[in-house]
Amino acid sequence: MRIVSGAYKGKRLYPGKSFRARPTTDFAKENLFNVLNNYFEFEELEVLDLFSGTGSISYEFASRGCRAVDSVESNARYHNFIQKTTSELNFKQLSAIRADAFRFLKHTTRDYDLIFADPPFDMKELDQLPHLVFSRNLLKKGGWFILEHGRDNDFSAHLQFRELRKYGNVHFSIFANR
Repeated sequence: MRIVSGAYKGKRLYPGKSFRARPTTDFAKENLFNVLNNYFEFEELEVLDLFSGTGSISYEFASRGCRAVDSVESNARYHNFIQKTTSELNFKQLSAIRADAFRFLKHTTRDYDLIFADPPFDMKELDQLPHLVFSRNLLKKGGWFILEHGRDNDFSAHLQFRELRKYGNVHFSIFANR
């Protein structure tokens, strides 16, 4: 796993072979961030990364200088890896939060410019995530919710759906708070 751009461009991170998380591929990550770069000034963003796993997406946002990045992961080992990496890279703006993503969404009082979620593709509740984000008003005006999922999900009928981006087997449904 590597950071594809920003202050730590090219930095390789090694979570270990025993990690079972499925990090977003470098190819998909690079393409997604190219899209985001056309719409957002990273230095102004407050970001929420749900189901963070190894923290790959959180590090990308932090490396690009985002104002704040909240990285939510329920698995203790993955959370500890995120904390360790955050400390090693001196990411002052990155907060590792050990919590269930759904509980976090239901109880947080913050709002964000961008929310990214990469849940397990076979998670039963995956289809509920867009509704939960928008019903709780967790996005600032003009903010985006990006949901990574497999090919079996279709969110195009959702009122806030903006577009679908496909990179190999990785699909990103993008929703906008207009």
